[in-house]
Amino acid sequence: MTDSVEETAGVDQTTGTGPAPGGNRSGEDRPGAPAPDGTDGTAHPTADYPAARLHLLQDDATTGPERRSALARLTDHWLAGLFERAAAQSGVTGAALVAVGGYGRGELSPRSDLDLLLLHDGKASPKEVAALADHLWYPLWDLGLDLDHSVRTLAEARRTARDDLKAQLGLLDARHLAGSPDLTTALRTASFADWREAAPKRLPELHALCLDRADRQGELQYLLEPDLKEARGGLRDVTALRAVAASWLADAPRAGLEDARGRLLDVRDALHLVTGRATDRLALQEQDQVADALGLLDADTLLRQVYESARTISYAGDVTWREVGRVLRARSVRPSLRGLMSGRSGRAAAKGERSPLAEGVVEHEGEVVLARTARPERDAVLPLRAAAAAAQAGLSLSPHAVRRLAAAARPLPVPWPAEAREELLTLLGAGAHTVPVWEALEAEGIITRLLPDWERVRCRPQRNAVHRWTVDRHLVETAVRASALTRRVHRPDLLLMAALLHDIGKGWPGDHSVSGETIARDVAARLGFDAKDTDVIATLVRHHLLLIETATRRDLDDPATVGSVAQVVRSVGTLELLHALTEADALATGPAAWSRWREGLVADLVRRVGGLLAGEPDATTPTPWEPTAEQERLAVEAWRTGEPVLALHTRAEPPVEAPEPAQGGTAPRPAGGNAPSRTPGPTGRPDPAEHPEAAGPQDSAVNQEPVGVELLIAVPDRPGILPATAGVLAVHRLTVRAADLRVMPLPEELSAPAHQELSATADHARDGGAEQGTNDGAGPRSEAAPRSATGTGSAAARRPMLLLSWRVAAEYGSLPQAVRLRADLVRALDGTLDIPARLAERERAYARRSRRLQAPPPRVTVAPGGSRSATVIEVRAQDAQGLLYRIGRALEDAGVTVRSAHVSTLGANAVDAFYVTDPDGTPLPPDTATEVAQAVERALK
Repeated sequence: MTDSVEETAGVDQTTGTGPAPGGNRSGEDRPGAPAPDGTDGTAHPTADYPAARLHLLQDDATTGPERRSALARLTDHWLAGLFERAAAQSGVTGAALVAVGGYGRGELSPRSDLDLLLLHDGKASPKEVAALADHLWYPLWDLGLDLDHSVRTLAEARRTARDDLKAQLGLLDARHLAGSPDLTTALRTASFADWREAAPKRLPELHALCLDRADRQGELQYLLEPDLKEARGGLRDVTALRAVAASWLADAPRAGLEDARGRLLDVRDALHLVTGRATDRLALQEQDQVADALGLLDADTLLRQVYESARTISYAGDVTWREVGRVLRARSVRPSLRGLMSGRSGRAAAKGERSPLAEGVVEHEGEVVLARTARPERDAVLPLRAAAAAAQAGLSLSPHAVRRLAAAARPLPVPWPAEAREELLTLLGAGAHTVPVWEALEAEGIITRLLPDWERVRCRPQRNAVHRWTVDRHLVETAVRASALTRRVHRPDLLLMAALLHDIGKGWPGDHSVSGETIARDVAARLGFDAKDTDVIATLVRHHLLLIETATRRDLDDPATVGSVAQVVRSVGTLELLHALTEADALATGPAAWSRWREGLVADLVRRVGGLLAGEPDATTPTPWEPTAEQERLAVEAWRTGEPVLALHTRAEPPVEAPEPAQGGTAPRPAGGNAPSRTPGPTGRPDPAEHPEAAGPQDSAVNQEPVGVELLIAVPDRPGILPATAGVLAVHRLTVRAADLRVMPLPEELSAPAHQELSATADHARDGGAEQGTNDGAGPRSEAAPRSATGTGSAAARRPMLLLSWRVAAEYGSLPQAVRLRADLVRALDGTLDIPARLAERERAYARRSRRLQAPPPRVTVAPGGSRSATVIEVRAQDAQGLLYRIGRALEDAGVTVRSAHVSTLGANAVDAFYVTDPDGTPLPPDTATEVAQAVERALK
């Protein structure tokens, strides 16, 4: 549907939309429908239009606005002929055919619908008007064209517009096609007069519609699958800006706006031709084809152009609606009354007072403008000074001031003077108010002039669902988050600078951390930081992922883990900065990147590394693990029965209290988010969600976020436990968010001979006895005689107990019953449940229902120096059902022992680490480790 009047009903109710009544698209047996060969024996008026339309759409020489205009002219000519014949057949003379909406603007996309208004003077009888409408609409339906249509008199059209804002917007683009031009002229004149009269009332309503649509559809400039029309910054917003301009109350910044709109229309045209559908959503699977149709390098180039266009439109919208609000507020209060309210005279109030904010910068009517004495051509620091003053005051920069600064300000010397560097840091430290000021500078090209390396990350998409922003906006958001952490570090200036630059390397090929280190050194030197500070900034950029990756993928009880981090950071001050940068980066990434659990893991790692750097003797000493009472109970039950015992717990995690941005602001929030399918579960660190006694006083039960279910399994150690458990969870459509396994020591009183005194059978355990609830376990409850999987209790008693801790969530629907999980786990361990067959059947069904994207191949590597007591196997792959099962199966087949597993998922990417040893408990030889990694990688392909 084009941006037009959106009305539905039959002709008798004066409006209509969609296919012919009753779905009849044939020209036969319809009362009042035109004969297939026309009434005068000539060819049907639709005979040439379909062929000419098809030829135009297939002509590669005619594209873009030229094709849209040509298609509109072709359709105009055809509809004019159709109207002349219809008018002659029906006998109606006082009527006109009017194009509205997008068609009214004289442009049609390949699959756009036709927005048409049949306007009549009311002198013809309803029967004659209905016959005229039938002769017009049915040929369009016969060709399969989508049609939004209405039949009205001038008075009815005005009345409908007064009641329906969307209808009123469509009439602003009314264009004459055929019939009486006087009727169309009267409609246009009345529509614009009505709109301008009602604008003070209708514009706030229009703004509310725009905001509501943005909440529902998200921001076009940040979405991986954007709606080109409905999302914020899309084509609908351009239509709204046109309406504002037509009101004569305010006007949008015109620089680049028409080009941005044209680029979005070009993308929509290509999308229509590629898909053959009237769609506005740029889906991932179509992006490569659309890019190719537009002659672009790849889908990333396409998205970047879309984002740039959306950013231009969004900025124009922000400026325009701010101006509308200012004008309406000024109209609502007389100048003399405003003066009394503010303590100023009426003349001074009418003129507008200018309050100084900084050298050459003043506040005027709620905006930051340049002072009358300001000379940007002589003051190179003025752009940064004005931006910092605006952000600190929580005000917007006047578009006129920004344009003047962009046109007249001279370049800064290199290295920057200290004042310029301080003003940039002041801007970055202003919290949420930084964002709109930064966007204003960027809209006029000032940012890329100050920081040339910014151009490579500007509007760059991030093909990872865990990221909510483009690269450049993520950098700014990280600085916003870091501004709230400046009281925690000794050098807030280095923190803010590292936050702004930490992902700057994503504009270059290769590892962005490595590229970013080089760029950060250059930028820091240009900005005037000394050599020592430049080294710290470069180190922070190079290793900004070190803490989060180590905390979530390594065993913190391993001394090698703590030592490797200490070797990189080298000082407590750098560690302090890196800790704050890690938190700011994660908070700015999205909800999948940070949680109370991750926060605790990183803090634990920082504490250990800080102790080592400070020379504390026990900094690398592993913290003894103490099982909870429930874990001990489960282990004892498993020891007695020789079979798995499990417990399910529904938990809620207290939400992470994100540091409040400076100035008390709140960072803008885009619609739509991406929740993680799994979060890390390292060994031995309690999650406050799962162990409330470990949570701090701030961890209240209020506003807690559900994070799935904790599944505890105790089982005598035996081959195949990890893949069997993972397979059962996959069969039950449970998504693994965390996985952890460890050897569970039994109480000393349960010595090997003690079990022989127990004589009851274990049949009750095999038959069920599982329970599900908040605190109750699932497993056998009787005093059962122990037995192993082969039936001998003594064998089970001699084997160590394994405790597997999983955090899982139902893929959809409700959670399975605990008794079913346990029964299937028993079957999987004794070989009667064919997990590979069940998963293969599920995968085949999924493949039939979905269009799969081409994911990068899996990569399995050995992490060098990851641990002194085990070999660390790292797996990076596309997250999928049964992935953990296949990894566990491959490790079992390789004959290694999994000491611990660290599972995490970022968007659609699984990043897992497995600590493995040989059967004797020693790390694998290098050659063997490589062979194991290659075997796992083959199993995942």
